[in-house]
Amino acid sequence: MSDKPHHLLLVEDDTELSGMMKDFLTGKGYQVSVEADGLAAIRRIASEAYDAVILDIGLPGTDGFSVCKSVRPHFKGPIIVLTARGEELDEVVALEAGADDFMSKPVRPNALLARLKIHLRRFDLQPADSSVKPADIVVGDLSISLGSRSVVVGDQPIELTTAEFDLIEYLARRAGSVVSRKELYVDLLEIPYDGMDRSLDLRVSRLRRKLGDDPHKPTRIKSVRGVGYLFAK
Repeated sequence: MSDKPHHLLLVEDDTELSGMMKDFLTGKGYQVSVEADGLAAIRRIASEAYDAVILDIGLPGTDGFSVCKSVRPHFKGPIIVLTARGEELDEVVALEAGADDFMSKPVRPNALLARLKIHLRRFDLQPADSSVKPADIVVGDLSISLGSRSVVVGDQPIELTTAEFDLIEYLARRAGSVVSRKELYVDLLEIPYDGMDRSLDLRVSRLRRKLGDDPHKPTRIKSVRGVGYLFAK
């Protein structure tokens, strides 16, 4: 991994807030560019190299949901969505658009920094020796390549976000065993499960759809009532 600082694009039209966020993240060693317009952000993400995007929802030009949906097919880095509304529907729409994470405003700077570090660390993760290919995880007709961080079902490649890949890898490694929500939150999000947060449930739902798993009668990722999930062998 290079010692070059991660380059972030902060998409926020509140100039006072974006200035404070930029100063904070720059002080933590990141290179931060700022954009206030949604359409301009789409163009910049397509033409410039960023490691992660921090994306507000309420933007001039076009909203953050549209930005996320537009850039997700070609931008593989983490996208963290911010919103002032704090509604669960916003979180659903953000994850549907391809966001890796979702935070409600006012965002606590250290909480944002922690989430950013987790996503960038996972995105940067590569085999120590590039000449050695990690073994694939194969469960039935599903194959996970750890080196390329890609998933294939049958002969069909499945496009996943960084967070979705981390989730399916975690569950597939434990295929046949029940994984509790508490384990998922601690191991994947590195935060305790408070019994109320639904973000991982939403990711599982989205992952099921991408894998062609019936959401009403899933056969691949099964819900275990009151406990968590089971990735079926």
